[in-house]
Amino acid sequence: MTNPDIAQLRLYNQHISRQIFTKPHEVVKYLGAVQAQDYAGAKWAIGLRLKKSSDAMIDKAMADGSIIRTHVLRPTWHFISPQDARWMIDLTAPRINAQAGTWFRKLELDANVFKQSNDALAKALSGGKQLDRAAVMTVLNEAGIKTDDLRFIHLLMRAELDKVICSGGRQGKQFTYALFDERVPAGGNFDKDESLAKLAERYFLSRGPATLPDFTWWSGLSATEAKRALEMVKSGLSSIEIAGLQYWLAKDQQDIAGKSPVAHLLPAYDEFAVAYKDRTAIVNPKYLTQARYVIFDPSIVVNNQVVGTWKRVLKKNSADISLNLFGKLNKTQQKAVGAAVQRYRKFIG
Repeated sequence: MTNPDIAQLRLYNQHISRQIFTKPHEVVKYLGAVQAQDYAGAKWAIGLRLKKSSDAMIDKAMADGSIIRTHVLRPTWHFISPQDARWMIDLTAPRINAQAGTWFRKLELDANVFKQSNDALAKALSGGKQLDRAAVMTVLNEAGIKTDDLRFIHLLMRAELDKVICSGGRQGKQFTYALFDERVPAGGNFDKDESLAKLAERYFLSRGPATLPDFTWWSGLSATEAKRALEMVKSGLSSIEIAGLQYWLAKDQQDIAGKSPVAHLLPAYDEFAVAYKDRTAIVNPKYLTQARYVIFDPSIVVNNQVVGTWKRVLKKNSADISLNLFGKLNKTQQKAVGAAVQRYRKFIG
């Protein structure tokens, strides 16, 4: 199996090259978590994996709570399913809080401050209220909690990890926060081993072929926890050795090719790049230097390999899509990229 073969299977298993889902929450549930600090890009990450989609469809899913956006796994925002929120946060929050400990101490944030902040937020949001960041800051200031410097960011992140708040619907262009218990169903708790196994299974089925270091990076777990998680689920997976590395994926998939479109436009932080510690398999070897920021740049994928970057400039009634190709494409590939551009234009309306 070659690197392009690995990339082709990842496109297939991530449902980029085969769209079978029709609802945003189906994509998020399948993938487990979708990195979402770039909100516009993360909406497209979901949309490109759907049979039919629009930017407004993803906004609606956020508004009705069928997907939520919160801090989990590594300390950044992800889209996750409400049904997965409790066990996934319980599993990953302790490590995120430990990693943030230096900042907590520097900003004079201790257990008493967090309790005071969480209590104030819970009171202000109870009864289905949703408040934007400015209103939340006012709530905390009126409760006597300083929000200067980086304290506000860390107070909100801690409230998310303490399962006090999560995303609400947007008010215009403003993000809001809602009460976690009013957006997330009760139950769905597992012991640690059950949660580890659940996360590992979700990862390798949706993102294989992938290595243990890939899973460790994506999950934010310690190396010991990640290894334990894989041990519990590997009997249900297939493994293949490529260039001395062991890759794990769903059973009986080595021969799956998938009749995929030739080209895709992927957003920055798409799971096709960010879900792996080693990303060389997805980049044309000629362009490893140009694609060194493949996580951060929206990518053009042709024949399963990253061959360029792209960006958009939105205007009043149109969108300019500019392409930065690392090399020349043939006419068939150019036509495929053009079709990918038109698909994105249709998504954003």
